Amino acid sequence: MHFFERIQKSFPTMRNFFCRDRGDFVLEEDKEQGSYRWCTIEPRRICSGQVNPETVEGAMEQHRLALEIAPYMLSVSPLDCEALDLLFGFDFTYRGNHNQLVAEALGMTTALERLLDTPGAQVINYEPSLTIALDEECRLQCRLSLETRTNAYQIRTGEYPEDQLSVYVTARQYGSLNPDLTFAETLERLFRVCQDMLQGHVIEHVLQPLARTIALK
Repeated sequence: MHFFERIQKSFPTMRNFFCRDRGDFVLEEDKEQGSYRWCTIEPRRICSGQVNPETVEGAMEQHRLALEIAPYMLSVSPLDCEALDLLFGFDFTYRGNHNQLVAEALGMTTALERLLDTPGAQVINYEPSLTIALDEECRLQCRLSLETRTNAYQIRTGEYPEDQLSVYVTARQYGSLNPDLTFAETLERLFRVCQDMLQGHVIEHVLQPLARTIALK
């Protein structure tokens, strides 16, 4: 409880506290506004997030606080850390075949593209994903992934609900932290990785093409 009380002290609008059936504890803001903060404690994981933040720095402030107080209030040790993640998620609302949309917007390699030349072919699953290592030990990684939400039934019937097509950029540090780095300092490193990936590639070559293709539909 002290952990959540400290979080709430900095973010007073986080006043909805409850426990899920599986034992997870949750503190969050009201969701009606469309933008809200949340934080959870699970048996093997601590999560902090903000949906539709006004600024990235505003969300990072919450994440830093959670990581700064976790060692003292939850007895979390940098030695006993399986992984530390930072995820940026982007949702596009689209009524139609998400998989076909991704193929049109982002394209395919020549080897895969030729499959679409098959008479009557329709794309029913296409979720590109790429993970790269950023150090020799492969402990610092970054992943770009897309998640579509169109199923075969919808394609067969032509009945598509408005649903979210998601793009995720995740930076992850595996294993115990370096002895000279704190959780918050490691978070800053992950933030720089995500920013580099977004500014150097994802915005121009993934997000903008998806937005343009949706606008033309």
